[in-house]
Amino acid sequence: MEKLFADSELADIFAKLQNGERLNFDDGIKLYNSYDINHIGFMANTVREQKNNNNAYYIINRHINYSNICKNRCKFCAFSRDKDEDGSYVMDMEEIMQRASLVLKDGSTELHIVGGLHPDFKFDYYIKMIGEIHSRFPHVHIQAFTAVEIAHLAEIAGMSVHDTLMELKNAGLGSLPGGGAEVFSPRLREKLCPEKLSGEGWLNVMREAHNIGFKSNATMLYGHIEAAEDVINHLLALRNLQDETNGFLSFIPLAFHPKNTELSELSRTTGFYDLKMLALGRLMLDNFPHIKAFWIMLGIKLAQVSLSFGVDDIDGTVSEEKITHSAGADTPESLSVAELVNLIKEAGRVPVERDTLYETQNRNSTVAV
Repeated sequence: MEKLFADSELADIFAKLQNGERLNFDDGIKLYNSYDINHIGFMANTVREQKNNNNAYYIINRHINYSNICKNRCKFCAFSRDKDEDGSYVMDMEEIMQRASLVLKDGSTELHIVGGLHPDFKFDYYIKMIGEIHSRFPHVHIQAFTAVEIAHLAEIAGMSVHDTLMELKNAGLGSLPGGGAEVFSPRLREKLCPEKLSGEGWLNVMREAHNIGFKSNATMLYGHIEAAEDVINHLLALRNLQDETNGFLSFIPLAFHPKNTELSELSRTTGFYDLKMLALGRLMLDNFPHIKAFWIMLGIKLAQVSLSFGVDDIDGTVSEEKITHSAGADTPESLSVAELVNLIKEAGRVPVERDTLYETQNRNSTVAV
């Protein structure tokens, strides 16, 4: 197998992987700057199969984006609105429950709930939301509120992050999504989202969550103004926290969509860069069990190809996602189980339905929803 890398600039990195050595910052920079996508993909796929065999995971899930009103106006966000701005909205509890009740129709095992940082909502709104959903649909896992939202809730509640998380846990919160991480670089955050929770703040919220038993995902937004060192430092910060807490389930690189944002002059990411970011995540994050390709952002075809570039999870049915589509995503609003299963099989992988915590679901996966 070493002959495959005989003429590659990445031969030393492949040797490290074969010897079970952890890649370092310089290795990450070298991978980022390399155009040898075939060897990068080969290495990522090797690691992927060592960790997850031939399996490719998916979930039946629904999204509820309860409000797009947000006190932060990040330059890369096409979703957020001011209170009096055209297109702003708030879901009342009746509408939230109506949307949540659709899990009974489509068999979703997860509700993914995120929204803007509404300047007027009280903490009771969030506790009531989680509590009522959990009470009516106790079989459904509630994955809700990014680390940015959790920090905001702690602020409006006048409580510590730890106590805020405990209140939400007692109400029925099951886990945290990975959004809001963006890129941890203080330099970039000052340019892109100066009002937002800092990268260190995001990591601290996740540390608190993991320490009280929550699992979570982790993300990185790429394809805007980041440089190689920003990406690698972000990945290493995630890896260090995972060494400490072992609380992350998956890493999800998120491709920036510039349409309708303050960075609309930028181009969409290329397929080459998308695949490199996914593979880089798999190679650098040796302690993360899963790498997820969010097909809503990548597109269905590239998500399928990514299953050979380190990815073992393509998310799920994702009914009613609004945030990425606000930025011009041209992917469908959702996919059926049959469509997910077929695209996985066509990629030569074994489709495995999972729940939020990656427990296998044993039902007829050929049923379309």
